[in-house]
Amino acid sequence: MTLARLTACLHDLLPDARLARTVLPELPELALWLLDPDNLDRVFASEETRRLLDQPPYWGFCWGSGLALARWILDNPSQVRGKRVLDFGAGSGVVALACRAAGATTSIACDLDQPARWASMINAELNELDIEQADDFFTVQGKLDLIVAADVLYDAENRVFLDHFAKRADQVLIADSRVRSLAHPDYQRIATLAGQTMPDLGEPHEFRQVALYRKHLDNYPGTTI
Repeated sequence: MTLARLTACLHDLLPDARLARTVLPELPELALWLLDPDNLDRVFASEETRRLLDQPPYWGFCWGSGLALARWILDNPSQVRGKRVLDFGAGSGVVALACRAAGATTSIACDLDQPARWASMINAELNELDIEQADDFFTVQGKLDLIVAADVLYDAENRVFLDHFAKRADQVLIADSRVRSLAHPDYQRIATLAGQTMPDLGEPHEFRQVALYRKHLDNYPGTTI
């Protein structure tokens, strides 16, 4: 039923578009319902373009930073094992799913957008993983051990959340393909990861290099990661 509702939302934007079960070569442990690229390989009418710009179905893509962070988590399960994790701006839910698959006791996919929460739900069902959902970061109750976020810094207004994250959780991981140097005293860059958005949007090579940041532990001597 949720897949049908999500498809209906998609058809409001692109009547002939569809979602396809997709296994990503870089992330074979997980499958996602993503936009079928066969329906994107055409010229869009001006009205379609307007609708896509006004209400982009971002939840139908696995964005490069999300893919890169999910891969890193699955390769480093000790970073999430046994922890209560919140994935901020979860979109398709790929990072929340990776956290749960890597052993997080609780993984919360947090997104203001209802279709995105539907997407994380059907992707959790597809992978037979149980995750929780939230629509507002500030209403999530209880201790958070780790906050993760991918591709949320493109909007400068979102950077205020970096302060909220640092105060709310002992550990924070931020992955972003657009921000090469994060001038924030609470965060340090720890790695550069590879990640390509799927379906492929033909992004420049520079946007396939993902910076991984974590909360600067020197500012919070009682924390570990």
